[in-house]
Amino acid sequence: MSRFFRSTSDTESESESSSDNESQYSQDDFSSDEEENYHSDEQAEQEDQPKKSRWLKGESDSDSDDESTQKRQARSQKDKRIDEMETAVKAIENGQKNNDWNLISTEFDKLTVTISRATTGFDKIPLPKFYIKTMVELEDHLNDNISKEKGGKKKGGNTKAMNSLKQKLKKLSKQYDDLIAAYREDPEKFMEEDEPEQVIEQPKREAPSSSTTVVNDDDDGFTAVEKGGKAATPVSVTNLLTRLREVLEGRGKKNTDRSEQITVLENLLRIAKSPYQKISVLLVLIASRFDVNISLASFMNIATWKSAAKEFNMLLEILETNKSFMVAEDADEIDNEDKDIVPEDGEVIRLRGSIISFIERLDDEFNKSLQNIDPHGIEYIDRLQDEASVYAMLIRTQFYLETYNMNSIIPRVIARRLDHIYYKPEQVIRSLEVSSNALLPKYITSKITTSDDPNELVNQLCTYLYKDTSSVFRTRAMLCHIYHHALHKKFHIARDLLLMSHIQDSIHQADIATQILYNRAMVQIGICAFREGLIKESHAALSEVQGSGRVKELLAQGVQQARFGQPTNAEVEAMERQRQLPFHMHINLELLECIFLVSSMLLEIPAQAQAGTNNKKYISRPFRRLLDYNERQAFAGPPENTRDHIMSTAKALASGEWEKAKDFIPAIKIWDLMTETQSIKDMLVRKIQEEGLRTYLFTYASYYSTLGLSQLAAMFDLPSQDVAALVSKMIFNEELSASLDQVSQCIVLHKVEHSKLQALALQYSEKVANLVDQNERLAGGNTTNSNSNTNNPNYSHNKSHH
Repeated sequence: MSRFFRSTSDTESESESSSDNESQYSQDDFSSDEEENYHSDEQAEQEDQPKKSRWLKGESDSDSDDESTQKRQARSQKDKRIDEMETAVKAIENGQKNNDWNLISTEFDKLTVTISRATTGFDKIPLPKFYIKTMVELEDHLNDNISKEKGGKKKGGNTKAMNSLKQKLKKLSKQYDDLIAAYREDPEKFMEEDEPEQVIEQPKREAPSSSTTVVNDDDDGFTAVEKGGKAATPVSVTNLLTRLREVLEGRGKKNTDRSEQITVLENLLRIAKSPYQKISVLLVLIASRFDVNISLASFMNIATWKSAAKEFNMLLEILETNKSFMVAEDADEIDNEDKDIVPEDGEVIRLRGSIISFIERLDDEFNKSLQNIDPHGIEYIDRLQDEASVYAMLIRTQFYLETYNMNSIIPRVIARRLDHIYYKPEQVIRSLEVSSNALLPKYITSKITTSDDPNELVNQLCTYLYKDTSSVFRTRAMLCHIYHHALHKKFHIARDLLLMSHIQDSIHQADIATQILYNRAMVQIGICAFREGLIKESHAALSEVQGSGRVKELLAQGVQQARFGQPTNAEVEAMERQRQLPFHMHINLELLECIFLVSSMLLEIPAQAQAGTNNKKYISRPFRRLLDYNERQAFAGPPENTRDHIMSTAKALASGEWEKAKDFIPAIKIWDLMTETQSIKDMLVRKIQEEGLRTYLFTYASYYSTLGLSQLAAMFDLPSQDVAALVSKMIFNEELSASLDQVSQCIVLHKVEHSKLQALALQYSEKVANLVDQNERLAGGNTTNSNSNTNNPNYSHNKSHH
């Protein structure tokens, strides 16, 4: 029945309509008021009867309203939190009965978090007393169980939960020490007393020093809070270590603001007074600065890096001046209850930390920044000037490790120090040593490195690593030593070290960084041999790297471009970019190619003249390929780049025009990058004269019966003694069928005709050589394909070079 037509006697229908429209009242109170006013106007004639309000509980005609009101009863946040706490306490009691310590630990964590939220912020409540009771009972129950399990069989999960809970209770008991003591003294009296208004101390603003307290309207009733609603505690010398522990516990968590942590730690460092406080804060602060940069691709901010370096030097200075404190990786954790430590006379306190990890991370971030900064800008030069500070920190770390005889860690510092100087000339090493020593105190002296001479310094560092048990350090020290000798034009010493160490036999098993260092050492040996005029040795050392077609990748000076149609692996490319060497460590690839092609030319042209035009044997495949391509060109213009000059020299040398070839080689501008430019040009001119003579004899020997030494000396502008020595060597090596008449000073050439058997043998040997060449090409192609499909390409070329 519609409520607009109901009569006064329809109490039953009224009750029905009331229940039918119950949801309507609950949804919109304003519309309900309008409807009630309308009904009261309609029933004005019934004022003599008592009117029942449907909003009042207990009325007979609104039972459904009573039930719905009870269901929708509002509860305060305080009541909800107290219910959560009581639920957790009941679960802990059940866990104690069942001896389920995993459940107890989990529920206690929930209880602690709930109480922490409830007792902080603007709507905080006093600390519930049952929390103290629960802590005491848990601690007693825990001690009983630990004593029982000492003799019995332990369960792994329960034991781990018990130990974890024990540590948590130990930390919390320090915070509520007074309350726990009061409860243990008289539990009943403690529970009956009124709850204290403030158990957790809140910071109060300091009032002016006068008899009356001045209250500011702006700050009245307000307390400074931190991020998250917790009350901010003023830091002083007394609670500095407590605040440090709080920062340390928040480190690494999801919602932790790392920049804010660093700011807090910087403030703690300014407040710290004692050596123990400063060392503790610095160990956390330096590690926190490294946490700011967690990406592998980018590098650490330079300002942050300099701050970390400054604090690292400060840490070492404190440790050097206070011998009573020592930082070591294997030190035990100190439980000092957040109190300062003052060592007794002669006592050495070991603090847990890693000095070597700090300096390694600083060095890595320095190299990473050099990898990512544009090498052609001023910023790179400015950043490179910080190398002196990095090297000084390595020296200082070495001194600290030597002081406490940490012999197992010293090789790591020595190896990094060697990596900074092995590729530098003597003058640069001496300058780096002087600038680094200027940044160090006078008392920093080393027992391992005592010499100021750069060569002797490198020798001492390498010799120390030779004695280490790690094969990686020994191998890298040997390769650095070889590189340094080759850089300073000591070819025979570098070659003997390489051959005696047999590194080339096992380098393919080494890590990629060591393989890259091996390739660099081999290239430097080849350059050194070329500087000393040893063309054959230079070509042998350079042929493996230069013949591979991926010189940049093998020397870690660039990333190989993916071929057309091949998918690129982002992870592999990222790893290769991380292995790249800084620009100032690069070997000039254009100079390297020029030396290799010149060496190949001086060997290939005479060999080609000796074997004949139809012979397919070659000494250098890359050079022969370039020469064939150049000869197929319809128009050959004047040489423009390095390759053009070398190809023009090769064609002139093959045709016997050594004077023309002599003009092409010195015109190459790349020779100006080498230190002994003029001596190298003179050496090349002399080599062109000698190889021109050999080429002439191989080409035209069949047209002569005798040749005068004086005539050959005049043709090639060589002394007669040198011509005689060169011809004698060719005769001895059976390269030339002739005899030398010393009386008449002429060469008597012998015409040798091959027999049928010899001709067949020569043809057979040529076919076998072609078959071997085809097999090598197939094997090389398979190796290239397999390397391109793997994540760890072969960086080594481990053939012996004698």
